[in-house]
Amino acid sequence: MRYILIILLAVSAHFAQAQSATTEALHKKYSEALSLFFYNNTLRMLNQKEDKDFDALIKDIEKMKFLMIDKRKGFATGDYKKIVSNYKSESFEEAMTSRHQGKNFDIFIKEKNGDTKGMLVLINDSTNLFVLDIVGKIALDKVTKLYSTLDESADIGKKIRNFTKDEE
Repeated sequence: MRYILIILLAVSAHFAQAQSATTEALHKKYSEALSLFFYNNTLRMLNQKEDKDFDALIKDIEKMKFLMIDKRKGFATGDYKKIVSNYKSESFEEAMTSRHQGKNFDIFIKEKNGDTKGMLVLINDSTNLFVLDIVGKIALDKVTKLYSTLDESADIGKKIRNFTKDEE
């Protein structure tokens, strides 16, 4: 039994370290931020319409941490640039920048031997910073679809709206 416990602790420590250190630091610094974890099977449960395209979109996501920071609470002017710098120091490289529904999307990837091991999506608007820290990958042109699906999900969308509503 003792050996099983040691193995379980080692495995859980491996998975705990898989998320970015910068994301973990953000979560600690903004402890009141909305934080949600998703694994591939959790994301599949969000697919209420049984959309085959969505299943294909998430097939290479091992896990994802969603963090929503209210920028009106202690987020200084230069914080965003510092956050980006910290992610870059973890070997994340800029891949794409876009706009969708009034939000700026900055997408970063982390590769090892030419294979994408992780992705980071920073979704920034005037009042909030959303962080999608993904272990695995999705197609770059599908990032906004993933965000929209999370936002439109009954449970998750409600949590996001309640979080932003409480802060107004």
